[in-house]
This record gives sequence, C-alpha cells and structure tokens, in this order.
Amino acid sequence: MLLIPAVDMKDGACVRLKQGDMEQATVFSNDPAEMALHWLNQGGRRLHLVDLNGAFAGKPVNEQPIRSIIKATQQFAAEKGVEIPIELGGGIRDLHTIEHYLFNGISYIIIGTAAVKNPPFLQEACKLFPGQILVSLDAKDGDVAIDGWSKLTGINVVDLAKRYEDYGVNSIIYTDIGRDGMGAGINIDATVKLANAVSMPIIASGGLHDLNDVRRLCEVEDQGISGVICGRAIYIGTLDLKEGQELADSLRSGK
Repeated sequence: MLLIPAVDMKDGACVRLKQGDMEQATVFSNDPAEMALHWLNQGGRRLHLVDLNGAFAGKPVNEQPIRSIIKATQQFAAEKGVEIPIELGGGIRDLHTIEHYLFNGISYIIIGTAAVKNPPFLQEACKLFPGQILVSLDAKDGDVAIDGWSKLTGINVVDLAKRYEDYGVNSIIYTDIGRDGMGAGINIDATVKLANAVSMPIIASGGLHDLNDVRRLCEVEDQGISGVICGRAIYIGTLDLKEGQELADSLRSGK
C-alpha cells in the first residue's frame, strides 16, 4: 500500500480544499516545491499534484510551480539514488498538454472530467502514452462528478469504470467527494466495490484521517487497492506520513 502525498495548487500556493470547494481553501505553503520536498523527506515515494485552477478553467494554470516541483524532485531523486514518480491532474483536456508534461518530467497524467465527457480522447491518450494515463473518478453517493466537482452527472461510478476496462488505463483514482477534506475516514466499502468490479488497480482518495484508515486499507489491499492519496490528514497532523508508510510496509511484509 503506497501512501501518496498530495500537493494541490491554487493561485501558485499549496492548499487543501474541503469537498472540492475553492472558496474553502486553506493555504499551507506559498512554495509548493518546498512542500513537495518536505513530503519526500518524510518518506514519500510518489507525488500527487493537482492544478486546482486548471481543473476549473479546463486548461493548465499553475505550470510554474509544477515545473519547480519537477526540478526539486529530480534533484532529490538523483541525490538519493531513487526514482520518484510524479502524477499530475487538473485541466488536462488535450493530447498536446499530456505530451508536454510527460516530456518535461511528469510520470503519469491524470484525466478526470475529459475521461467522462470525451471517452475517445481517453482512449487515444492511453494508446499514445501506454501505461502513463490514470483516470480520476470522483463521486458522491456513487454519482460521478465533473468540472472540479461542481457538477454531478447522474452516471454511476462503477458503470463508468467498467467502460474503461479495455482502454489501457494504468489505474483509477477513486475519490469520495462527500468525505474529501472532512477527515471522516476512507469509504472502504465503496472503494472495495469499485476494485472488485474492474481489473485496473484502484488508488483510494477522500477522507483519509489516521493510522486506523491505513490499517483498514491494508486489510483490503489484495482486493485491488494499490495506494491512497494523503491530503489534509498529513497537513494537519492527524496522520504522520512516515509512520503511515512504515505501518503499511510492515503489514505487507507480515502477510
């Protein structure tokens, strides 16, 4: 079980939102690259970046801080002799943008709204960039949300995920937006239900709070859940990233 620290960017700063509401943004750092390095020094093995402005604008907005994070991460990885993959989402709606980011150091591209609105685009992206495309499915009570969580579609998240089975999607990031940023705990049942319905690995997101959530996820890891996005919990301190990853590693090695 991989714990993946999130660095969400709004107006060039590192922030956390509550339930995707841009008006409920808490700024944790004005230097996203410095924050990314903090999580790497705490044992993070992968980074999850989101251009929040881009998610609402439908095009990249926070490219400068993203470039700074890429540079800092590459330097860190070189010094430690390790690989640190970076996944990026938020406003990525065309193949040119995908190619641009992958060429400049991003490892995986997260497609969210565009995957729902334009499945042929997702299909083409998976074909052109095999193994590097993740799909972000955000839902409330099983209802898929798009456009920065501002609109519910009426499409069931499991039904939609099944449509992507043959596309070549690397993984699905599943976020319960009713719990995101609320510290209510991961929606284990819904996450397992989705994992059991599809062949792609699932990365859990939304509501992670403490070590108990890490334990619960590790208990169902063999259902097809490969990781979890760590957001507000590691920023406010209800979960220590290093301690959480060490726990996940120990539970895995103990099986």
